[in-house]
Parts: sequence; C-alpha cells; structure tokens
Amino acid sequence: MTFYTSYFANIKALPEGTTPVSICAKVPDWYTGLQYKKLAPKYEFFMEWKRNHDNAFYVKCYTEQVLSKLRQSDVVLELCELVKDTIGVYTDIALICYEKPTDFCHRHLVAEWFRKYGYACTEWRN
Repeated sequence: MTFYTSYFANIKALPEGTTPVSICAKVPDWYTGLQYKKLAPKYEFFMEWKRNHDNAFYVKCYTEQVLSKLRQSDVVLELCELVKDTIGVYTDIALICYEKPTDFCHRHLVAEWFRKYGYACTEWRN
C-alpha cells in the first residue's frame, strides 16, 4: 500500500490502481469519490488564513486542532478500510484537495505527519 498526495485537477493522471480520497471539508460539485473529513481543516482557522495568508498561523492551528487529535496508525487503518469497504480491495491511496503541488496546502502537512511516524507519503507527479 502506497500513500500519495495530489489535487483534484490531477485525479485522472493518478497511477492505475490508486484510489483518490478527498481530505478537504468541501469537494467540487463534480467529485463523487471517497472523502475522509477527519483530515480536513477546521472552517474557522481556514477562513482566517484566507483573509491573512499567515502560513505559520495555519500550521499551528491545523497541528493543534486536527493532527494532534488523531493517531497516525488509526488514520492509516481507517483510510485502508474506507477504500476496501467501498471498492472491495485494498489499493494505493491518493489524499487529495484543491491546491497545486507547489502551493501551500494542508495535504503537505499530512504527508509530513505520515512520514514523521514512518508511513511513506509523497506528492504524485505525473
């Protein structure tokens, strides 16, 4: 099982056998795929970040209000089971949201969090 990060505009370019799972609070209207909202940013600090673009503020809030409330092993297990329960098999997983790979984004914080605890997670680049 491999974990990737990516963004909605890149879904069709994901490697075959990879299941996209949204980790944002609101998905595009056209997206009908899997969602895992436990990793989504909280509305209040996200809207504050949209106003001030203070990345340090965002990282602090996301770490304290989202990541610190979760155990990496539980998240990995829940993501794997979500995919298996929906598709019927385990597949590689791409955690997706909106921003391009070079833009500031919470998925990069999630990938770093995964790696910190021994789970490989890299940005998919086609």
